[in-house]
Amino acid sequence: MNKKTIIIVVILAVALGGGLFYRFTQLTSAGGEHAEKQEAGHKEEKGGGHDEGKEGHKEEEHEGHDEHGEEGTVTMTAEAQKLNGVVVAPASKQRLAGVISATGKVEANADRIAHVSPRISGKIVTVRASLGDSVASGQTLVTLDSVELGEALNRYHQSKTRLALAQANMDRIKVLVEKKIAARKDIFQAETDYKTTQTELHTDEERLSLYGISVSDLKGENRKRPLLPVKSPISGIITEKHAIVGELSDPSKSLYTVADLSSVWVLVDINEKDLAKVRKGQTATVMVGAFPDLKLKGRITYIADLVNEATRTVKARIEVANPGRKLKPEMFATAELALAADAPPVLAVPEEAVQELDGKKLLFVTENGTEFEQRPVELGRAAAGLVEITAGLKEGERYAIKGGFVLKSEVKKGELEGHNH
Repeated sequence: MNKKTIIIVVILAVALGGGLFYRFTQLTSAGGEHAEKQEAGHKEEKGGGHDEGKEGHKEEEHEGHDEHGEEGTVTMTAEAQKLNGVVVAPASKQRLAGVISATGKVEANADRIAHVSPRISGKIVTVRASLGDSVASGQTLVTLDSVELGEALNRYHQSKTRLALAQANMDRIKVLVEKKIAARKDIFQAETDYKTTQTELHTDEERLSLYGISVSDLKGENRKRPLLPVKSPISGIITEKHAIVGELSDPSKSLYTVADLSSVWVLVDINEKDLAKVRKGQTATVMVGAFPDLKLKGRITYIADLVNEATRTVKARIEVANPGRKLKPEMFATAELALAADAPPVLAVPEEAVQELDGKKLLFVTENGTEFEQRPVELGRAAAGLVEITAGLKEGERYAIKGGFVLKSEVKKGELEGHNH
């Protein structure tokens, strides 16, 4: 190949390379503009959709708050409050009476227990009452055939016969004296004999009365050999029975135990540290596990003088009226002893009015009667169903004294709906 030919080939190669480079540059520029346009369009589309969704979400959220009022409040009409048991009252100061709790057990009132025994020895003939029976004062429980009673009856009948003879002798002598057949001193002797016999008869009647027999009982078949009745001295319930027909009994043997359970004792243990706060006559509320809703009022009638060395407690006795005899001897019991309410009054609300939400104690406070604000409060001491409010509420502010749980449920319901949106 000659030199001229080589030069021509080089020129053609350069020209061809320049054309290819120009074409490539054009394509690259067009592609970049297209890509930028696509990216810009995508951003615009994405940005617009996000803003639109956000605005829609805000609208839904706003509508949810409207249903439950502003954040932390609940709206409830007066009619709805009535249906749901919501009661509003102004906050006020009250005296809180403290209490001391003590445990113990129920016992029969020892002043109302009778151990029934015969006054003299005898053989049991009839048994007229059983365990658990309710008996009245003066009611016959058993009858006895008694030798001692028979002897007393013989003396009574003899005295009665002698008195009749003494009466007849005195009347006869009076007639003789009037006829001047007998001396006046004879009438004095006859009158003395009559009075002596009368005294003896009276003594025999008293003995029979001590045995439980009255003169009016000595009629008909009972005139010669009456059965000795053993009667209940009080009204109450038979808690023990030992009477058996045919057995011998005497004054040392108890046939029955009758207890008047219309009033009982509750013996409780008072901690040594609380002893200075307890006194006779103090009121107490007694409760037993068998009847959770039963609360009986009583009074302290006795405080022991000795401290139990092992438990460091002192026994106190509470006398309690027991209508329906629900308190049974040996039942375990709890007592709340009311302390004197001599402390200054404090702002207090019923314990049921205080609600707990998210670990905070709160009350539902209202100004217009229909919108309730969740108001966090701080609590002080509690007593007798009331709790002191030390912060968060002012005297006179109106709050939901009842139905707070319903309002709290509405708050939770509103929060749940807000999360769902």
